[in-house]
Amino acid sequence: MNKKQKILLVEDEESLAVGLQFNLEEEGYEVVHAREGKQALEFYEKENYDLIILDVMLPYLNGFEIAEIIRKTNPQLPILMLTARTRKEDKIHGLELGADDYMTKPFHLEELLLRVKGMLKRKEWYAASIDSSPVFKFGKSEINFETLVCKSGDKSIRLTPHEAMAMQYLIERKGKPVSRKELLERVWNITSEVETRTIDNFIVRLRKYFEQDPSNPQYIKSVRGIGYLFENDA
Repeated sequence: MNKKQKILLVEDEESLAVGLQFNLEEEGYEVVHAREGKQALEFYEKENYDLIILDVMLPYLNGFEIAEIIRKTNPQLPILMLTARTRKEDKIHGLELGADDYMTKPFHLEELLLRVKGMLKRKEWYAASIDSSPVFKFGKSEINFETLVCKSGDKSIRLTPHEAMAMQYLIERKGKPVSRKELLERVWNITSEVETRTIDNFIVRLRKYFEQDPSNPQYIKSVRGIGYLFENDA
């Protein structure tokens, strides 16, 4: 019998939490509910989880602070953030701190369940894809896809999960153009509120990390009218 995947649900709104926990358990997940930020970190430190559903507005520690703390020790754990905030800047901030996805309240339960399923599938793909070769070297750069720590020349960088997955996806398809839509579907997800422009912003950051001249990239190249491709002739 397969072991149940375990989810840490961090939500202080009791009625919402009860409904989410019930429906997630109906889907076959094991769910642990934390009601505030400090309790969430206590639970996180005691057990291993496959995914965290994390409200932004919480007592003691907010969701952004918790995500930042978790990412220091666990770069790959999927984090789905929930918020009543609708500002695009808040969504981008959450993603840049290392959240994998972002849902604005109120949301449809069916969509949340689909997001959770998709995030866990992407986690499995990522783990399987780096299993045989967790470290990738190109030019003067090296990416450790397990720790998400990279070296480029004399710089040391820690990638966010999305940055790492985007690089892994492009590297797997070396020499083949990958569209923004494909990156949205495979690295983020098709129903995400992240806009295609956000992918461009992630690519800009990756070029700053790994390209000697980001305005004239050698590795992460643009394909006009399509998206991007990774080339490594070394």
